[in-house]
Amino acid sequence: MVRLNKIYTRTGDDGTTGLVDGSRLPKHAARMEAIGAVDEANSAIGLAVCAVGDSDHAATLTRIQNDLFDLGADLATPGDDFTPGEMTLRIVSAQPEWLETAIDAVNERLAPLKSFILPGGSEAAARIHIARASVRAAERRATALAASDPVNPAALAYLNRLSDYLFVLARAVNRDGADDVLWVPGQNR
Repeated sequence: MVRLNKIYTRTGDDGTTGLVDGSRLPKHAARMEAIGAVDEANSAIGLAVCAVGDSDHAATLTRIQNDLFDLGADLATPGDDFTPGEMTLRIVSAQPEWLETAIDAVNERLAPLKSFILPGGSEAAARIHIARASVRAAERRATALAASDPVNPAALAYLNRLSDYLFVLARAVNRDGADDVLWVPGQNR
């Protein structure tokens, strides 16, 4: 259990922040950019939770928020040993697999798309689309980090599946796609 008695430590006043292994990085380092983007995505999902109300969707999104905290801890643990341990949180393959099951469950009741859709339709769907776009940004930051430092492949898979889940969820809250706003290519030429 994490216990935070004091919120400020002053250790970051020099522009660095600490990682799980005790090392310090500049706050603008690629690893910190990835961690920050995951935090932003988690916050956007928090808004989506408020928009879907007390529902199974809210429970699923809250579970995802917990996973994203795990993912942030994973990214904050440098190295190439991605085995979870007593003091090391790592995303495991079961987590993106669970998202695949969730995607399939939501998607099975949606009509196939005949066009791309615009983010919106309802406020809840629009908030979910914002969360989806935030997750895509986090994925870009995490893959940029992976180009230079080892990153847990399961964490990358999780982010990729999560944006897919949020896409189908947005359609589901748009009355199973009935309120989706379809893109009309070249409409305003």
